[in-house]
Amino acid sequence: MATRSEAGPTAYLNARLLDPRSGLDQRGALFADQGVIRDLGPRLFNDGVPEGVEVVDCAGACLAPGLVDMRVQLGEPGQEHKETIETASRAAAAGGITSMVALPNTDPVVDDVAGIEFIARRAREEKLVKVYGYGAVTRKLEGRELVEIGLLSEYGALGFTDGLQAVADAQVMRRALSYSRTVDTVILQHPQEPSLSGGVMNSGELATRLGLAGNHLLNEVIMIERDLRLVEMTGGRYHVANVTCAESVEVVRRAKARGLPVTASTAPHYLTLNETAVGDYRTFAKVTPPLRSETDREAVVAGVADGTIDAIASDHSPHDQDAKRLPFNLAEPGIVGLESLLPLSLALVHNGRMSLLELLRRLTEGPAGILKGRADLSPGLPCDLVIFDPERPARIDPDRFRSKSKNSPFEGHMVQGAVLRSVVDGRSIFALDGDRRAA
Repeated sequence: MATRSEAGPTAYLNARLLDPRSGLDQRGALFADQGVIRDLGPRLFNDGVPEGVEVVDCAGACLAPGLVDMRVQLGEPGQEHKETIETASRAAAAGGITSMVALPNTDPVVDDVAGIEFIARRAREEKLVKVYGYGAVTRKLEGRELVEIGLLSEYGALGFTDGLQAVADAQVMRRALSYSRTVDTVILQHPQEPSLSGGVMNSGELATRLGLAGNHLLNEVIMIERDLRLVEMTGGRYHVANVTCAESVEVVRRAKARGLPVTASTAPHYLTLNETAVGDYRTFAKVTPPLRSETDREAVVAGVADGTIDAIASDHSPHDQDAKRLPFNLAEPGIVGLESLLPLSLALVHNGRMSLLELLRRLTEGPAGILKGRADLSPGLPCDLVIFDPERPARIDPDRFRSKSKNSPFEGHMVQGAVLRSVVDGRSIFALDGDRRAA
């Protein structure tokens, strides 16, 4: 991940340095030049900052690797009225995300080299956060013909997924996993068995009372268990996106204990909400997979805390008013999440479920490692940083989101944690007092 533009020498002083990879958690300073981390530590600049070095006083705030969001839906190309690469990048920067990976279910689908190159070119033009892309597993997301996995990997696809739908055909998934092993990439699955997944919310008493079709948690478990047998057969790397229930957590835990190359992620809404958020047909709480029971939510939290679930991703899915202000059965599923990823996730720290360093691992090193990248504070790496105050109180206000869409069920939700500054390749791309672009 080379720097895209040079940045002058900068000293970040009076910071709480947090690096999950090394276990670093101490007061100190960090020095960056030409977009690269040069040095850091508790005694750096004890004798003063040399002339000509820009100073950023962190005033005791946390300085960590920039967040890596491994599951983002963009509207561009094809649905720019919902989100563009520019608006998503601005939202990501405000959320402390310095790298994000876009799902391929755009129009046209990202199933060829041109699609991957389009994302890379648009990211270079915006000069904000780093935007990467997944390739589709199958042509046009139709579930039949595999894309050229090797070729797309060479051109920068970080993995392969059919996005918001599962690869249903077992033979197609077997072949995809076999190819993924050959080129050392990862297949990411949306864990919903399609023939059983017609419901719009979690199966159970609440769905019955609301008169809504239920989506049983076993739809998720069955798909994961099938795929893990194919992983045993092929040795391909496999990732479960959006784990939502206790049984799925246990299935992944057992697979890891057997040494299978499997990883998993979830999203903040599965950590903080349960099925009751649907309330009186509240479409802003409609997601796929659906919100589950409180018991399942607790199990997912425990899975994140013990490392069974490797990463937390925003699962950012922007929708305009016309797509959400519909009867529950017809409304599009999804929540915007770029700007609320960090503060919602920090609840796990404030509630005593895990340490701040371990949470940051799920938001930086965890997702980066799944995608064969790095996200840490080692000298020589790109200077991609987030500076944040984990205690600062705030109220979530979607109307102030930089995302083009505002579909969040967290309106008015009180959180602790605020991003103060985001830095990409040594360039400050967001500061709390104003969002300013790199020159």
